[in-house]
Amino acid sequence: MKTYIPIILRILIAIILIQTLRFKFTAHPDSVYIFTKVGLEPIGRIGIGIAELIAGLLLLIKKTAWSGAILTLGIIGGAIVMHLTTLGIEINGDNGVLFYTAITTFILSAIVLYIYRKDIPIIGKKL
Repeated sequence: MKTYIPIILRILIAIILIQTLRFKFTAHPDSVYIFTKVGLEPIGRIGIGIAELIAGLLLLIKKTAWSGAILTLGIIGGAIVMHLTTLGIEINGDNGVLFYTAITTFILSAIVLYIYRKDIPIIGKKL
């Protein structure tokens, strides 16, 4: 695609992923609360933070955007499931901002994966 839309989407997703890292890596009380409630504190909080950092960086590189999108879909898919099963949509009075951000990020990642599907090794050439 010769438009700027793919790079804008990749940057937007990376910003969403990377801006949350300060909460995870500094043990912000909201982040600790969330990961404690799902039984993943502190290893899960730090591990998911590292995975989000990797996904964000992969998204910024055109050649690896597909892998960053797949990783993001997995991470955010897990977050959505946790919201729907354990956490609830609203957390600590945030009016669902975290949940709706996760939904948005998931959809944008699916779009990026679709855009860069031909870059996926082996199967991408057949698509």
